[in-house]
Amino acid sequence: QVQLVESGGGLVQAGGSLRLSCAASEHTFNAYYMGWFRQAPGKEREFVAALRRTYGTTYYTDSVKGRFTISRDNAKRTLYLQMNNLKPEDTAVYYCASKYDGGNYNLASFYAVWGQGTQVTVAS
Repeated sequence: QVQLVESGGGLVQAGGSLRLSCAASEHTFNAYYMGWFRQAPGKEREFVAALRRTYGTTYYTDSVKGRFTISRDNAKRTLYLQMNNLKPEDTAVYYCASKYDGGNYNLASFYAVWGQGTQVTVAS
């Protein structure tokens, strides 16, 4: 059973915008945290943003603060990542993930469920 499905990636010029979506099953969407990670070729998977279900608290890695926004639509059971002012260094495969307990929201190893990823390429 597929539980997380990302979409919205593509090729964009530097300075452009994309919105990623992550459709989730009910159990996965009710996780304690949902997050976005990315992995560039030859690099480790890195934290991008997370949203805590209770209170709606959001967290971002420093390099995307002020440019990316994580949000969720409860009626659609969908997590979003709005990415503005994209830079070539944002090029990566982007993954959404769910975590069922508190803490360590920025560590990939603590997330239990992952989507298949969507490619984002930013041309200079």
